[in-house]
Amino acid sequence: MKKWLRKALVVSFSILTLGLVAPPPALTMEQPNADKPSRNSIDEQNAESKLYSEFESNYGYDNRSFVTYAMTQAETKSFEKFGRKIGPVIEDEFRTQILPKIESVIELLAEQSPTEQLDHLEISEQPSGGNGEKIFHIFDKTSGKDIVRFHVRKDHPPQDGYWFNFHYHTHHDGFQAHHALGDIYWDKNTPPKWLS
Repeated sequence: MKKWLRKALVVSFSILTLGLVAPPPALTMEQPNADKPSRNSIDEQNAESKLYSEFESNYGYDNRSFVTYAMTQAETKSFEKFGRKIGPVIEDEFRTQILPKIESVIELLAEQSPTEQLDHLEISEQPSGGNGEKIFHIFDKTSGKDIVRFHVRKDHPPQDGYWFNFHYHTHHDGFQAHHALGDIYWDKNTPPKWLS
C-alpha cells in the first residue's frame, strides 16, 4: 500500500473515531523497503506526473472562479493599503459602496475576456504606501502589461474636509480616463498615510 494512502487512512480513521480508537496495526506498521521505490512505483509516479501536468495545462479559470479569486485579492489588497488607521474607519462604507462596484468591473472584464486568457490574469502583489494611489492592478502575466488599475486618491476640496476617491483606469485608453467607483468621506483632519 502506498505511503500517502496509509497516512490518509490513519487520519481518516482517527477523525471518524474522534481519536478514541487506535488505527489498526496494519495501517501504522512500516512496510519493508517502503522508501526504496520499485520499478512499478516509478512507472506509476511518472504516469501520475504526466496526468497531473495534462490536467494543469487543461485546467483554467472559468468566469465565476476568476471573479471569486480576483475579489478575494481585491478585498485583501484594499485593507492592506488602508492599514490599521484608515481601515477600521471606512470599512463598512467600503464594503457596501465600493467593493460591489469593483466586483462589477471585474465581472465585466471576465465576461469580455476569452476563457483561456483568464488563466493569464493576475493581481499585483503590493499596494502603494505613503500618498500613492495604487490599490491593485490586474495584469497579464505573459506580457507583464496591466489590464485594469484600481486606485484611491485623497481629495481635499476647499473647506470640505478629506475624501477618498476610488476609481479605476483601463488599458483601452492608455489608463488616461478616471472611471469613478465612489467617494468616502474621511474627516476635516488630514488622513494618515496609506499602509500605516
